[in-house]
Amino acid sequence: RALTESLRAWMADPTRLHRFPEPNALFYERAPWTQEVVVGRLQTLAALLEPGDRPPIVVTSVRALMQVTLPPRQFRLGTRTLRQGQLTSMEKLVAAWLGLGYRPATVVEVPGQFSRRGGILDVYPPTDEGPVRIEFFGDEVESLRRFDPATQRSRERLERITIPPASEALPRLGPAIAPKLTPWDLSRIPEDEAEPLRRDRQRLAEGSFFPELPFYLPYLYAPTPSWLLDYLPPEGLIVVEEPEALRDAWTDLEQQAHRLREEATRQGRLPPGYPPPYLPWERWQEALTRRPWLNLGYGEEEETHPHPLSNAFIPGPRFGGQIKPLLGHLRSAQAVGEPVILISRQAPRLAELWTQETGQDAPLQDALPIADGLLPPLTFVQGVLEEGWSLRTERRGGAPARTIHLFTDAELFGWRRPAPRRRPRPRPIAPESPFTDLEPGDYVVHIEHGIGIFRGLTTLHSNGSEREYLVIQYAGEDRLYVPIHQADRVSRYIGTEDRPPRLHRLGTAEWDRVKRQAKQAVEQVARELLELYAARELVPGHAFSPDTDWQHELEAAFPYIETEDQIQAIEAVKRDMERPRPMDRLICGDAGYGKTEVALRAAFKAVMDGKQVAFLVPTTVLAQQHYNTFRERLAPFPVEVEMLSRFRSPREQREILERLEAGQVDIVIGTHRLLSPDVRFKDLGLLIIDEEQRFGVTHKERLKRMRTQVDVLTMTATPIPRTLYMALTGVREISTIETPPEERLPVTVHVGEYDPNVVRHAILRELERGGQVFYVHNRVQTIATVKRRLERLVPEARIAIAHGQMREADLERVMLRFVDGEVDLLLTTTIIESGLDIPNANTIIVEDADRFGLAQLYQLRGRVGRGAMRAYAYFFYRRGRMTEEARQRLETIRETGGRLGAGFNIAMRDLEIRGAGELLGVRQHGHIAAVGFDLYTRLLAQAVQELKARRGETLRERERGMPTLPPLVTIDLPLPAYIPEAYVSDQTLRLRLYRRLAQVARLEEVEAMAEELADRFGPRPQEVENLLFQLRIKVLAGRAGVRAIRLEAGKLAVYCDRLAEVNRPGLQRRLGHGIRVGRRAIWIPWLSRERAWAGKSAISWQELLVRVLETLATER
Repeated sequence: RALTESLRAWMADPTRLHRFPEPNALFYERAPWTQEVVVGRLQTLAALLEPGDRPPIVVTSVRALMQVTLPPRQFRLGTRTLRQGQLTSMEKLVAAWLGLGYRPATVVEVPGQFSRRGGILDVYPPTDEGPVRIEFFGDEVESLRRFDPATQRSRERLERITIPPASEALPRLGPAIAPKLTPWDLSRIPEDEAEPLRRDRQRLAEGSFFPELPFYLPYLYAPTPSWLLDYLPPEGLIVVEEPEALRDAWTDLEQQAHRLREEATRQGRLPPGYPPPYLPWERWQEALTRRPWLNLGYGEEEETHPHPLSNAFIPGPRFGGQIKPLLGHLRSAQAVGEPVILISRQAPRLAELWTQETGQDAPLQDALPIADGLLPPLTFVQGVLEEGWSLRTERRGGAPARTIHLFTDAELFGWRRPAPRRRPRPRPIAPESPFTDLEPGDYVVHIEHGIGIFRGLTTLHSNGSEREYLVIQYAGEDRLYVPIHQADRVSRYIGTEDRPPRLHRLGTAEWDRVKRQAKQAVEQVARELLELYAARELVPGHAFSPDTDWQHELEAAFPYIETEDQIQAIEAVKRDMERPRPMDRLICGDAGYGKTEVALRAAFKAVMDGKQVAFLVPTTVLAQQHYNTFRERLAPFPVEVEMLSRFRSPREQREILERLEAGQVDIVIGTHRLLSPDVRFKDLGLLIIDEEQRFGVTHKERLKRMRTQVDVLTMTATPIPRTLYMALTGVREISTIETPPEERLPVTVHVGEYDPNVVRHAILRELERGGQVFYVHNRVQTIATVKRRLERLVPEARIAIAHGQMREADLERVMLRFVDGEVDLLLTTTIIESGLDIPNANTIIVEDADRFGLAQLYQLRGRVGRGAMRAYAYFFYRRGRMTEEARQRLETIRETGGRLGAGFNIAMRDLEIRGAGELLGVRQHGHIAAVGFDLYTRLLAQAVQELKARRGETLRERERGMPTLPPLVTIDLPLPAYIPEAYVSDQTLRLRLYRRLAQVARLEEVEAMAEELADRFGPRPQEVENLLFQLRIKVLAGRAGVRAIRLEAGKLAVYCDRLAEVNRPGLQRRLGHGIRVGRRAIWIPWLSRERAWAGKSAISWQELLVRVLETLATER
């Protein structure tokens, strides 16, 4: 990956560059390949097969090269090009896609999916930049349109589209190999492992795709499987970086594969006659005898190897962050005419220092100056390369040789951080995603009728028209049929207890009483909250200055590309800091999603204004890691960073405290030691708190007082309920970072009874790939016994113990040994729970997981999977000891384990499981249980807004969008208004669309939805047009203050309580004859369009209704 990004900097056309990734599964491991791996490999193979006029440059690893793949002939046979106007059968097309590894989906969001809706096929080819919508007229391809997977709206028309296979393992070949698995004896392995393997046999026989299909890839193409070089044209050049290192890596991987095969065979986990999933070293040697190749490695020239190019390069000098020697070296190189290129994340700052030192202008560029071959004497380039060199070049025409120098951050500062990646495209989220929480059987709350059970959708006839309704079952088998335009009145019940809520009875006053009591309680809470935060608003705070040049330089030096929501969080923090009142913002993001970078930039901004920063963290080890990060990032700037924790001696602590009080320390990072009375600042401007819920009551009280004095930035991966609750109701500012770093993969989660064999296999698996393991045992008294047990179980592993009761020096030494790779397995308590960053540790094993809270389990899981490797989390429990609450917790971590960024959602689930006593205090516990969390927060948001309005305070933009309780509008029009099953066949998708449509609040949104439906599902049938008309009427009725519209005695009655107060005679004159304005309602003649024409009138009742509502909205 790093080499690919380095090469990109040198290439005029970076699109020619392809990285052929290695599978995340080990050889002989039955594990699904990740989407990134599948797509990257297929894109590379397709580019090699059809290079056109831009031959690809492919970068790959030994492991990826060894892996067998589908033969080029099969790839070509599976590739189909569709053109506009072409005749083809939709059924045959769908059948072909299924055989090529495409998966059917309700909504197409990721590569390899397809969906069918009437005469429309959506498909996302893995080799394409986005999904494509194919619209048919009969068997003719009427149009091809690329669409946006996030909005599901079409973007551009296409003339043709090429659709290749979606998997290297083709399901259509499964039936031929399924009989080979029949002799596989599965009786030797545990039943919970044997059952999935039986399903594999069945799905192979059916020719179906399943995620573990690549495990059977060697079978599919036996006896002559292909590999990457089979796709390389005969004249293609092979470039080898280190031939000897390549041979060693190949040999090691073969030996590892041999051990894994022996172990899997011994345990019965491998089918009989399973062909090797890789090609041996001899195939590589044979390929090099037939193809041109180039040796880039260091070393002596050998007869069998081409000349090593690298002999022309020598390593450059190292400066270790010392600026004066660097500037002296640049002067010397200039004096003898040797060009120097500095490519650095700190290029602007270095150029500034050069100009200050010499008075010479320093040209600053954002690309390497190689276009014309002429190099200026000195160039500063903003960017990253892995390492630099000095190159001695021979010059033409007898001119003396000269040396060209290229310095990178490795030579300048000793940094060996990854190269910056291109900004990842955010994973698309379909527009229906926020409405996926409701399924038949769920408990729901209807705003007007209370708690019931959602039973699904049903179609009924009313006023001679067919319509679809949401069905809710109440106590006594009562059923409520909710019109689809009122779907926004229904939400999933999230309560405070493990036991299900009590259902309400329809037609009683019980629900009104419960809701009234909750509303009164909520108003009291809202008053208290507003007074607390109003006090903070009134306190004058420091308004920080806009970003300085140094701020821009620091941010440009960030070694990664920020995700979109990371950028939004950073901008929000800066806006808060520049306001003249104390900031109090919560940053909620999964472990490793970039919260620390937000904190670092905020801290630097504060220091640029002459203010001091305190960074409060829950553990000593975490303080050390943040200290190292801050020291490294801020090295080029005159910023003093210190640390206060148990890792500092008393004498060092005293010295730091003196410097802190004197203003000689800019940023201090520490544990709760920072909250001690003897810690005094000269001018504290920003307090950053990491995982506030880990601190005790006394510490929280101190923090509460500090909140009204300085800017506060709180960071957490799992918000404590109280924090979450305030964030959700707009009383406290919140930013969420939900996008994972590009290379990060979801963690594979295993939950089960403790099994020593599984433990041994998990540890060996990690050690085989050069990784490290966390083993969590949370009892200090017995941790030494567990160490002896593990030493017997896995003698191959180097094991060390770490826990919070160790002496400071011992704990520091153990942690540093683990970070440096001297320890394979760290046996530890939950001291590792918060924020540790050890990218090489990618397996975590937790004993007695049923004893941990959900937030703890979630953060333990976040300790692994920080790098590009697939990570594994094992949560074990003891047989027969688990409570129902613990079972639910483990089930939740299993459900969300495969998804990235699930922390915010876990906090919501946490409300269901642990109860919300902590959320709002015991007083509010019963009210949340009574009305459900969603309705409770909407009541609270409404109370806050009403109180603010009474006090004459203006609502901020975000608060106006809070989910309050709009008045109910009952609409019963004589129209069949629904989404027919023939238009959207999937009932789950129909429900989600209804819930989206019901929340539409503006006419422009109705029109946008109309366009979207036509684009996604084809021409809108009359029933859908009627539904959209009904939604327009709902919006207009809401503006006009109308509470009901229904057909009565052959007329449309529009009920509006405001009619008693308006000028009714004036309104009657404006509406004209035929419409009657009464004290409670306006009566409109109901005429079908045909009857209206017969009566010499061209105005239908629909047009009259719109006119009445528009007129009424303007009446005061």
